[in-house]
Amino acid sequence: MSSRFSSLALDAVDVESQAKFWTQALGYRIAEEFDGGLGLMPEDGVLGPPIDIIPVPDAKTAKLRLHIDLVPEGCTQQEEVDRMLALGAVRADVGQGPDVPWVVLADPEGNEFCILSARD
Repeated sequence: MSSRFSSLALDAVDVESQAKFWTQALGYRIAEEFDGGLGLMPEDGVLGPPIDIIPVPDAKTAKLRLHIDLVPEGCTQQEEVDRMLALGAVRADVGQGPDVPWVVLADPEGNEFCILSARD
C-alpha cells in the first residue's frame, strides 16, 4: 500500500487574489469552490498537480519548508522571472548565495517559489 498525491494545498488570506496569481502564473483554471477555498487545475494539455487554495485568517510569518520549483517553457529564465514579477511576484531572499542557478521569488502573500534555468 501507499498514498497517492492528491493536491498541493496553499494557505491564503486572500483566496481570490492568490487564485488569480497562480492561474496566470501556471496556465491553470479554477475548477471548483469549497468551504471558501478554490481548487485549481491545469488547463487542457498542461501538466501539473492540482492546487487547493485554502482560506486562513493569518498571513505567512516564516520561510516555507516546502516550495514550488518552476521551469520556463518557451522562454528564458529571465523572461519568466520578468513575467512573474509583472503578475505580482517579488524577489525573495531565503539565504541563497549570489551564484545559485535559480531565482527565488514570492507570490503576493509571500510564499516562496523558484524559477529554475530552462531545461532541454
